[in-house]
Amino acid sequence: MRRRGLLPFALAAAALLAGCAGSPPRGSAASGAGDRSQGSREFRDDLQQSQQRRYRQDRDSTPDGAGIDIAALPEPVPKTEPLSRYGNKSPYSVLGRTYYVLPTAAGYDERGIASYYGTKFHGYMTSDLEKYDMYAFTAASKVLPLPSYARVTNLENGKSVVVRINDRGPFAENRIIDLSYAAAVRIGVWPGGTGLVEVQGIDPARADMEPALPPVVTAQSDGKPRLYLQVGAFGDPANAQRLADQLRLQNVGTVRVVGAQVGGRALTRVQIGPLADVDQADRVTAKIDALGLPHAQVAVQ
Repeated sequence: MRRRGLLPFALAAAALLAGCAGSPPRGSAASGAGDRSQGSREFRDDLQQSQQRRYRQDRDSTPDGAGIDIAALPEPVPKTEPLSRYGNKSPYSVLGRTYYVLPTAAGYDERGIASYYGTKFHGYMTSDLEKYDMYAFTAASKVLPLPSYARVTNLENGKSVVVRINDRGPFAENRIIDLSYAAAVRIGVWPGGTGLVEVQGIDPARADMEPALPPVVTAQSDGKPRLYLQVGAFGDPANAQRLADQLRLQNVGTVRVVGAQVGGRALTRVQIGPLADVDQADRVTAKIDALGLPHAQVAVQ
């Protein structure tokens, strides 16, 4: 991302942080469900404006649902595209954290929490200076290159959608992808606001253009995914046990110590959970940070 992209990227990052922490309320006075452009003659996305003045809505919302049949909208067909001049600076920092943009989406596979964004940002510029269309199947990622493609699968119901990554975010805690409104509806993340998902990068060069999807069924007896917070992973089991003991003293929830093989190396993971929902995960993460303990990462199993 060259210098011209720094301002829109910063604006988009702050916007996503403000807009995708949970489920936007339904209905919007600023944008009707049938308005795919938010393109009145008076509308202009002024990137020089502050966040308080740039958007016509103060808070995010979702459309009324009339006029657009989400089920009938076609998903994007992955294709090889040149990287955008904007939005691909690596590394970059937002809110004190540093992120590295991957050179390609091929091979990317991560489970975590998805959120979505709606009418407040409809028609405004994304991080690669495209217009955000909440009725297109797009998404924001902190690490996938712009543009690229991924398949997002809702681990709680098995529904999936192909999305085109054209934005940066979400920078709200514990989120790995921010879906467009249409994508969220397609896989059932709307209207709840968040969902446990698997995000798999797509390599357009593959003839079938489809990632190898694992079975949705988990090792759990009821087949449902489980939400944990991972606070550390250690080569020395004694270090893992010391951290686990610290966490138990702080009453942050059920603590477990589990072994794992990662790249042929034996690790011992310290996790909290299973947690009831995303809200509890956010509360426990904030408590761990306030205690000065290692920052927790979401683990969906």
